[in-house]
Amino acid sequence: MSKNSKKAASAARKARIEEMRRADRARERRGRILTVGVCTAIVVGLVGWGGYALNSADEKAEQRAAAAKKPVRGEKTWDAEKLGRDHVTGAVSYPMTPPVGGDHHQAWMTCDGTVYTEAVARENAVHSLEHGAVWITYNDRAADADVEELADKVSRTPYTLMSPEKDQSGAIMLSAWGRQLTVGSASDPRVQQFLTKYVQGAQTPEPGAACSGGLTAA
Repeated sequence: MSKNSKKAASAARKARIEEMRRADRARERRGRILTVGVCTAIVVGLVGWGGYALNSADEKAEQRAAAAKKPVRGEKTWDAEKLGRDHVTGAVSYPMTPPVGGDHHQAWMTCDGTVYTEAVARENAVHSLEHGAVWITYNDRAADADVEELADKVSRTPYTLMSPEKDQSGAIMLSAWGRQLTVGSASDPRVQQFLTKYVQGAQTPEPGAACSGGLTAA
């Protein structure tokens, strides 16, 4: 091969090598652009999802707050500030039956989803209400099937108790501190509404206080 031919071949090789290098650099640039684009899309998506999640959480919190302020249809209320909270040793004459608050005995009725088949001392049950429990009571006018259904519901719901109360005006009554609801059957949707709202609800004078470890019999 002549000297000129060798120079031409060498120049051609250099040109091909340079072309290959330019192609490699172009691929790298495209790869970097693609990577940045994908990362940007992911970040935008995460930010968008995070904003949606925050908005959704805020909406749910607002709905819960609104529900907490809305009374259960038909419930009666008493001014919690006017209900006594002293510990006493004797019997207390309550202005409503069952009582929804007032002075009470030092021991509370165990209210950890507890179903009592006999009447309990009102002074001890009121202490349970102070701890945030809902007390479900019934008299002889309540159907056996309703009593069984309520007992099952109470047994699965912490911070509740249930007992017969023959002197009450309604067949089935639900009481929380300063709140009371009368219903005709266990299937009334307001039963669950009342439990959802008032078990350890905002009305509780001593939120977080124990419902276990109290009295288990009158």
